[in-house]
Amino acid sequence: MEMAVGLRANTVAILRELAAVAELKPGRLLVIGASTSEVAGRRIGTSGALEVAEQLLAGVREVQQEYGFDAVFQCCEHLNRALVLERAVMERLGLKEVGAVPVPKAGGSMAAAAFRSMKEPCLAETIEAHAGLDIGETLIGMHLRRVAVPFRPSLRHIGKARVNAAFTRPPLIGGERAVYRLEL
Repeated sequence: MEMAVGLRANTVAILRELAAVAELKPGRLLVIGASTSEVAGRRIGTSGALEVAEQLLAGVREVQQEYGFDAVFQCCEHLNRALVLERAVMERLGLKEVGAVPVPKAGGSMAAAAFRSMKEPCLAETIEAHAGLDIGETLIGMHLRRVAVPFRPSLRHIGKARVNAAFTRPPLIGGERAVYRLEL
């Protein structure tokens, strides 16, 4: 149980940092990719654990309640990295739905736990999130908006998994005379 408390606490700490810098708020999207195998110190895709996923998910939900953003969860490559999300979010964004139910061996333990925790879960093919948290190097970049800014949280591991994060910004357009902030 001690490891479980640490997993949740580390997830909360990292996500609070990311939520603050990414200005996550209601209507904003956070994509999460997680290898529970990597968290447990094993090679990705070899030792998924729903118990680990539930602790990570508890940390995500805690910060989500504080900030109000929508969290989506990336499946593994066996489901083509589809995303688990609430149907209301999918419909609000006009996303393309795909059909499957993630399970630990096809979708991953994190996606499976997230799916089972939602009121009306579904899978979307792609998304353009405002920020992302990658636990265990699962490669979430394909689901971020076009200009991603790497973010290095003060904690760099959850369990044994390396953590990377990013937030996005609009593309800066113009040339040498372009201004990007209004001076008051």
